[in-house]
Amino acid sequence: MRNISDRSKILYLVLLIIFIIAFGLFWMDYIGLLDISKYVNRFRGEPALVTDVTDDEPSLMEREEFEKEKLKFAERIEDLDKREALIAEKEKEIDALKEKIEESRKGLELEKKKLEQEKTRYSGYRKNVRVLAAKTVSMPPENAVDIMLNWEDPLIIDVLRQIDADAEEAGRMSVSSYLLQKMSEKKAERASRIMYLMTQI
Repeated sequence: MRNISDRSKILYLVLLIIFIIAFGLFWMDYIGLLDISKYVNRFRGEPALVTDVTDDEPSLMEREEFEKEKLKFAERIEDLDKREALIAEKEKEIDALKEKIEESRKGLELEKKKLEQEKTRYSGYRKNVRVLAAKTVSMPPENAVDIMLNWEDPLIIDVLRQIDADAEEAGRMSVSSYLLQKMSEKKAERASRIMYLMTQI
């Protein structure tokens, strides 16, 4: 080794370095860190591939990808527009349904008020019937009949029935039959109609 000159040592060292660099480049190309073929093509003066173009002008593939994305975006917008229209239609249907429900609620409230009024009126009417029945029983039959003949038939029937109910509750005889007999003596036709209605109503 001592016989080797300094120039030979330098030459061997340079060749070793070149070999190591070349081996490193090929190894990096093999594992994918570098693309030597691209640099070789440029060195030879061959035009770059479409996918390797790096200037400002987009490549054909990039333009195709852009058009695809643009089409997807347009389809997405169209789909969103359809959904928005469907939601607006559903909102209109819901608003119409709300109006119907509100109208129904108002109608129910009105019916409830009417029923309450009827209930109050009927309660007052029943109270008056009980009072009239008690007064009729306490009066002389002749006078009671004269007064009753001035009433409408439904009121006469309700008072006579109340007299029967009060008598049954007190455990005594009812005077309703006697009152009808006295009524038939004065107005037989009216008394007959009242007796008939009492069996029907």
